[in-house]
Formats: sequence, C-alpha cells, structure tokens
Amino acid sequence: MEAGVFLVTGAGRGIGAATARLAAEAGYRLVLAARDAAALTDLAASLGGPDRAMVAPCDVRVYEQVEALVARVEREWGRLDAVFANAGTSVDTSFAGTGGAPPAEWSDMVLTNVCGPAFTARAALPALVRSGGHLVLTGSAAGRGVRAGSLYSATKWAVTGLAQAIRAECVGTGVRVTLVQPGLTATEAIPASRAADPKLAPEDVARAVLYAVGQPSTVDVNEILVRPVGQAAHR
Repeated sequence: MEAGVFLVTGAGRGIGAATARLAAEAGYRLVLAARDAAALTDLAASLGGPDRAMVAPCDVRVYEQVEALVARVEREWGRLDAVFANAGTSVDTSFAGTGGAPPAEWSDMVLTNVCGPAFTARAALPALVRSGGHLVLTGSAAGRGVRAGSLYSATKWAVTGLAQAIRAECVGTGVRVTLVQPGLTATEAIPASRAADPKLAPEDVARAVLYAVGQPSTVDVNEILVRPVGQAAHR
C-alpha cells in the first residue's frame, strides 16, 4: 500500500519540524511547507530526500499559494491524508499602549495565525474528503483563557472557534478535525519575560499530534490541551 501523505505548514522549526520527524517515523511521506523553503532542505534530507519529503515554499497568508500547493501534492503524489495547519507567529502587544510591539507589526500575526489555518482548511478539505483524511490545527493554551493585553491570545481564541466551525461543517464527510492546544513550548517565539517558566519540548506537542492522527478512522479526537508540569492555568 502506498504511504500516506502528511502536509505540515510552518515545518521549518519547532513544533512543525518535530511533527514532521515523527510522522516520517510513522511511515508518512512529508510535505514540508514554509515561507523560507531553504530552511527545509536539511530536514527534508534527513527524512529520506525528495522521494519521501517534498520541500514546498508557501506563504499561508496567501490563499492562492496554499491552493496551488495542495494541487501540486495531489498531482505529484496522488493523495493527501493529513494536514497540520501549524504555521504561526507571536508578538507582544498592549492595548493600553504601555509596551509591546507597535500596532503596525500586529497584522502579520493576525493574518498568519487566523487566515493561515482558515486558508489551509479551505484549500485542503476537498482533498481530505477524497482520502477520508485528518486536519489538525495548532491552537494554544492561550486560546482558552484571558491574557492581559495579548492579541496573540485572541488569535488563538479564533483558532479554537475555527476548529469547531470546520468540524461542524465536516460532519458526514469522514474528515476528522483536531485542535491541539500547547502550553508554553520551547521555540524561538518565547518572550524574554517567560524564559524561566516551565516549557514543553516541541516533541511533546508532536506526540500529541501523532496520537490524534493515529487513532482508528472511527475516532475523532476533537481537542488536546497539553501543558508543561508547573505551568499556571492563567499563563
């Protein structure tokens, strides 16, 4: 039987790269998508080269690029079985004007974190319906509670609602939809103010993704919340 195909956005580092490695170990062929495709070259080589890992430049903020990528995957590899809408970014914000990045720097985060997974879902769902596949979205523990002054938290609240809306629309299609909500994870996006806080490793989140994807086709794991031991519920 031909190996399944697993597409990961934001695959160049952190949770995306860790998930790609575990998915490859599970037997999937990988589609590694990121804005900077050059950053994916070493990862693709470690996963078996072009026969096992496709390097795909893609900006999830641009729907036409995501749509073209999905079409390429089906054209060249014939199927798409799992999609991890993982690309995201974070900037510190303050609505009261007491700190954080200036508002001119907020738009990229909103487009990446909200439009990115929405565009990915729209582009990939027809292929996933054909394969009876699985869509996984990266939310955040920050999308479950109030974070003072945090627009990032608001974008992850949006992903929580997005996952529920997608799942509701997919009833009867055979497509499974999972929202993974990590707590603080050791990536480049950690703010200096939280450098000493308990953290998950990217591999901890990746195992949660593969757990959901690895369930029988009759089982839909809707949400996974995973925090490092010792992380306060409000952080």
